[in-house]
Amino acid sequence: MKILKFFSGILLSATVAALAFFIESLFPVHLIGAAIIAMFIGMILNKFLKNTDIFNDGIKFTSKKILKFAIILLGLSLNISTVLQVGKTSLLVMIFTLLTCFGGGYFIGKALGLNWKLSNLISAGTGICGGSAIAAIAPTIEADDNDVAYAMSATFLFDMAMIILFPILGRLIGMTDEAFGIWAGTAVNDTSSVVATAYAFSEAAGDYATMVKLTRTLAIIPTVVTFTFIQLRLKKKEAVENSKEIREIKANFKFTKIFPWFILGFLAMSIVASVFPIPSAVISGTKNVSKFLMVCALSAIGLNTSFSKIKKAGIRPMLHGFIISALVVIVALLVEMAVGIV
Repeated sequence: MKILKFFSGILLSATVAALAFFIESLFPVHLIGAAIIAMFIGMILNKFLKNTDIFNDGIKFTSKKILKFAIILLGLSLNISTVLQVGKTSLLVMIFTLLTCFGGGYFIGKALGLNWKLSNLISAGTGICGGSAIAAIAPTIEADDNDVAYAMSATFLFDMAMIILFPILGRLIGMTDEAFGIWAGTAVNDTSSVVATAYAFSEAAGDYATMVKLTRTLAIIPTVVTFTFIQLRLKKKEAVENSKEIREIKANFKFTKIFPWFILGFLAMSIVASVFPIPSAVISGTKNVSKFLMVCALSAIGLNTSFSKIKKAGIRPMLHGFIISALVVIVALLVEMAVGIV
């Protein structure tokens, strides 16, 4: 029974999400969002679920599939013209942050003595979309499991810090919802962390950041293609010429595996919302469902994250992640100021 295989993990994630919403409602002021609460509750519970396999499949399904479905559903409440405008406004900021990640990351990785694969995995996770970018690029460059674990830990650790610090800094600076949405959407790493950070600031900022993040996620495609050719070149250079080996490397690269299909679903829903007159009650209802599903996904990510694994990641990858993350945060803010968005 395939459904029963996932049921327990989905139910646990939903229960944690419901508890997080309840705890959030206890605060008279919006101090901390349900998404952040759910993630931390999940991380605490992770310690007690180490030897329990019954929840694993459902937790993984919730953190990967349900988050994407939640974003697709959110598209119904967002007008396509707004999405296009957001992408246009944030494009310059994205270009500078990506150049910072891969350009600065190259020299920082060398200075810290990290291998090029680990260095670029951290840069990709920071510059594009956290774990999704790392997972897409890792098989392309044949990265070791340890490198993938270090990169995931480094980007996730700083995402956790950004979730807390960004809304505070945004309010201190006096940012508008649009400015904060662009800042969070271009400087925070993983999609779930962007959602948690921006909605903690305001709902409008959350909507804006989600659209910016979806535009930024498209950078996975040219990045993976680039690293595919880099890996092919290195293989040709260091290995004996072997046409069969080169064909196998090319075979591992499949466009359909790296394309973020949920973005097309999000845009399709936005087009529907732009073309057809949908009642405001329907839009409001789907938005609430989307928010709950997002919190469920964040609780699943917390349930799947161990504090001990983060500790084992070591100092140098963490230092690399910290420097790159700090540079991206600063560069994104400076570019916004330069073009008059802040």
